[in-house]
Amino acid sequence: MTDITRSPHDIECWLTDMDGVLVHEDHALPGAVELIDSWLATSRRFLVLTNNSTWTPRDLAARLERAGLHVPEENLWTSAMATAAFLGGQPGKKTAFVIGEAGLTSALHDAGFILTDVDPDYVVLGETRNYSFEAITRAIRLVLAGARYIVTNPDATGPSVDGVLPATGAVAAMITAATKRKPYVVGKPNPMMFRSAMNRIAAHSESTAMIGDRMDTDIVAGMEAGLHTVLVLSGLTTIADVETYPFRPDQVISSVAELLDQL
Repeated sequence: MTDITRSPHDIECWLTDMDGVLVHEDHALPGAVELIDSWLATSRRFLVLTNNSTWTPRDLAARLERAGLHVPEENLWTSAMATAAFLGGQPGKKTAFVIGEAGLTSALHDAGFILTDVDPDYVVLGETRNYSFEAITRAIRLVLAGARYIVTNPDATGPSVDGVLPATGAVAAMITAATKRKPYVVGKPNPMMFRSAMNRIAAHSESTAMIGDRMDTDIVAGMEAGLHTVLVLSGLTTIADVETYPFRPDQVISSVAELLDQL
């Protein structure tokens, strides 16, 4: 459980969600630029987290730069990177059949994996806008043949300017329905995502905080990882939404701008 005596003054390391906390539709949210600049100026250990496995750190840094946020590549942590870190520590061969974009394939290559559709140890599913019937069929057959089934994140839908899009979780459900096999899902709300991020920056739960805009992913995972949790209302969640959950964040603020005076 989190320690209710902690405050932002006590925090040495910060984890923060990206969309709804720092940016919204490629525009910086109030206080985001100043918060990142403050962390960089004081050499504070921090990571910006996202469940989206599409981008490489370089691509993601460029996207944030366009929004006015200077976040170095080493301060980014995606569900693809967390998945590669998790699988890299698992026993067995490092072979995988992958459905996903460059963010996922690059992370797995960096972890020493060979990507193949011939008798792989793993089927790894991530975010992509190019799902094909052939690839999904191959994934189903490989899972039925014994490949271990891994999914980067559980999100069933994603946003776009035209409305919601089917996302990783929706395609994962299709493979599960066909195989009767449930995947291991690495991204939020699995605390594994946070633990791997904390390992990257040598953080300890007692002195680390998580900032997020969703109770069902950011806050619950931060709570279960033993972190100080900060809910911002600049994204998807409202105060009324908070009341529907049986747990509470340590802090609720309107935006990260309110954190600046507390650091």
